[in-house]
Amino acid sequence: MTAEQQHGRSGRECLHAMGVLALPTLLERGAPLGACLVTERHGYHHHGIYVGRERWCGALRRTGRVFASWAWRRSRNLEVMWLTGRLMPDFKTIASFRKDNGKAIRGVCRQFVMLCRELDLFSQDVVAIDGSKFKAVNNRDRNFTSAKMQRRLQQIEESIDRYLSQLDTADRQEPSEGQTKKRTRLQDKIATLKEQMQKLKELDVRMLAAPDQQVSLTDPEARSMNSRGSGIVGCKVQMAVDAKHHIIVAHEVTNVGSDRAQLSNMAQRAREATGVEALTVVADRGYFDGEEIRACEEAGITTFVPKPLTSGSKADGRFGKQDFVYIAQDDEYRCPAGQRLVKHYTTVEDGMTLHCYWCSVCPACPMKAQCTTGKERRVKRWEHEAIIDQMQARLDADPEKMRVRRQTVEHPFGTIKGWMGWTHFLTKTLNRVSTEMSLHVLAYNLKRVMKILGVGALIEAIRRLKAGSGSQ
Repeated sequence: MTAEQQHGRSGRECLHAMGVLALPTLLERGAPLGACLVTERHGYHHHGIYVGRERWCGALRRTGRVFASWAWRRSRNLEVMWLTGRLMPDFKTIASFRKDNGKAIRGVCRQFVMLCRELDLFSQDVVAIDGSKFKAVNNRDRNFTSAKMQRRLQQIEESIDRYLSQLDTADRQEPSEGQTKKRTRLQDKIATLKEQMQKLKELDVRMLAAPDQQVSLTDPEARSMNSRGSGIVGCKVQMAVDAKHHIIVAHEVTNVGSDRAQLSNMAQRAREATGVEALTVVADRGYFDGEEIRACEEAGITTFVPKPLTSGSKADGRFGKQDFVYIAQDDEYRCPAGQRLVKHYTTVEDGMTLHCYWCSVCPACPMKAQCTTGKERRVKRWEHEAIIDQMQARLDADPEKMRVRRQTVEHPFGTIKGWMGWTHFLTKTLNRVSTEMSLHVLAYNLKRVMKILGVGALIEAIRRLKAGSGSQ
């Protein structure tokens, strides 16, 4: 088994918390391509270049080999001791560093993005936006929604009824030592279940008072989210990734499972980070929301977001709204039969102003069965739907944009989840989880820039940035 296959979560955390932040210093002191020490108080491992859980960062050591001899619990790697100045953090060092320096860590992550901007690594004006769900330090059984609560209460009631029935049966039996023990055991189970029911009812009151009617007992800010047909309790991480070099330019950790309200927020963050005014953002169907797209267009951000295919008529084999052609100069629709649908009234639904169009000749139309089951086919149009039509025209003219999105933004999520061991975050609450995510993003961006520019050029750029900030 290779060293890369042996690595654990502790190695990942130290890479992010110590090695990455101290990378220039280690390189200057002669580390082979910036080796990063990982130390925890755990058992020692004899494979490869491990001692305990001390390991050289695999991604940074591939061009050079470290030769050392390991001794069981007594000796240490002298080269490592020299590189780190005899620094020997214990198992709490990394956790405390992350906990006590959250604001600074997030600031370093932002500052590194600014360094990439000064190095002109954001020369293209295209970023891809996506979100992914990450597990939280909260078991699904310790998260309660209204449906879960009702289901759990019902299970307890059924268990109590079953035990009461068994108790009645035991009471009808001839007295014996075995029956006495059985009755005592059943009574204890019933008492325990009633106590659980009382706690759940108290928790139900607390849950109904929450804004989203959810309660998580381990991480109070973790939320239950749908994920590929099942559910996880966790957080949603939003990312904006540069299309040229695949550098993460902006990220945010939320506890909202849906992407629909995130497009304009992430697009604005990406523009501030890259400094590109005429920015183009690409996202998947989950981000489609008329108001969000309108906010981007008003801010001068060009959007590419495909419409979700949710037409009930299309699913039933009838004509969908896309089969009706809007004629802007006449403010009318042309149906598949060639008839004109004219505007009859305006209404407001969910805060959106909608115009309603229909044609009076629908009852006599030979294609009516393919169009509607009602008296006439009605088409509603949002007052700002011209923005959506323009975006759809851009998508039709450049369908490769969606391929760019997949190639750009899905790779960072897979890489970071792989670093995490495909498990949950280590910290609780959004603020601390955001710090942990910033460490992941910083490590990812560092490795990307080292691949693009080389280690020497990156160190020189950091020196220039440091000298420039010191002279101000």
